[in-house]
Amino acid sequence: MDTIASLFSFITWPVSWVIVQFHKLYGAIFGADTGWAWGLSIVSLVVLIRICLIPLFVKQIKSTRNMQVLQPKMKAIQERYKSDKQRQSEEMMKLYKETGTNPLSSCLPILAQSPFFFALYHVLSAIASNKKIGVIDQSLLDSARQAHIFGAPLAAKFMNSPAEVSALGASLTDVRVVTAVMIVMMSASQFFTQRQLMTKNVDLTVKTPYMQQQKMLMYIFPVIFAVMGINFPVGVLVYWLTTNVWTMGQQMYVINQNPTPGSKAQDQYLTRLLKSVTAHGEVRGRTRRNTVKRIVAKGPDRNDIERKFVTGLAKLGLAPQEDGSVAKSDTAAAEAEGGAAQRRQQPKRQTKAQRQTGTAQAGGKDAESTESGAKTSLQKQDDKPKPAGKPASGSSRQAKSGQRKGPQRPKHPSKK
Repeated sequence: MDTIASLFSFITWPVSWVIVQFHKLYGAIFGADTGWAWGLSIVSLVVLIRICLIPLFVKQIKSTRNMQVLQPKMKAIQERYKSDKQRQSEEMMKLYKETGTNPLSSCLPILAQSPFFFALYHVLSAIASNKKIGVIDQSLLDSARQAHIFGAPLAAKFMNSPAEVSALGASLTDVRVVTAVMIVMMSASQFFTQRQLMTKNVDLTVKTPYMQQQKMLMYIFPVIFAVMGINFPVGVLVYWLTTNVWTMGQQMYVINQNPTPGSKAQDQYLTRLLKSVTAHGEVRGRTRRNTVKRIVAKGPDRNDIERKFVTGLAKLGLAPQEDGSVAKSDTAAAEAEGGAAQRRQQPKRQTKAQRQTGTAQAGGKDAESTESGAKTSLQKQDDKPKPAGKPASGSSRQAKSGQRKGPQRPKHPSKK
């Protein structure tokens, strides 16, 4: 880690200068030698860097969303040119160019803040070694070595020996307890951030290898941070924990305000938007009007969640407009009522067991009706009056069982 950090030594001077400026501010409030002054200086450094990286974060969100949308097309290209890897790469690059997608944009925030991370690591390692670095002179160096966060020095690590911890004026137990708690919090925040992205802001109707990859990273990243965290100084753990919390909050805001189409977050967002329109009778806010404008522009290509939103507006007698507003529409209300009535008239589909039970009951009723009909016809035949003037009995006039009724042909002389 020290070798990698030395590669970014050129940026240690501006990083140390920013920390010292914040230290002057917080030192006047909490005291120059306190852990609060130095710890909040590191937190402020993170906030400043992340504010500067907001444009890159927006590009990351757009790139991630475009990659999710393009996954079905990418999969089709892979299957079509399975045996020609060069043609497959060419078609992929052509697809990226047509859609304006850059696969590396999702890594830009991490790549951009890596130099600052390693520069801070280099500064804290110099403080632990009692060496002046950047704009940190001997007086600031002594102040930083005296600063403790919950009993753990800024430059102490989980893997330090008791002698190294004693040289910083702390106990090994305090250092390991504080660093362990911070490592767990850092890994948990990373896991929750990735899980929030997978469970809320992914189109669940599209199953692609990209989703499986993101799901694996959800479990791999926290483990990597936990393993690497035992070699980070307390000050670097403060930096990385602050970065994770910032990312989690920033992502939560983006998911709530601009969710991925077809995701659970979009369903929740449009439900809130429909309630707001119901309460005020209009679409309030530029972001919400842009959302309605995109839904109108999609036309028949809307997903189920967006169609549900448009239907909800129609039930209120409203229709979305191209400028993102809503207007009164009796036609939309009539269509919504007609569709609801048609759905109410449709009979419910029976299960297989219900259909079999109904068939058996119908068969039983048919058998009973057939038997009762036969009995009734027999009773009618018995009650029918016999014709007068004809003998009531006579074996010659009654057909025997198995013989045809009517005149019989005379038997052959050989059979008499």
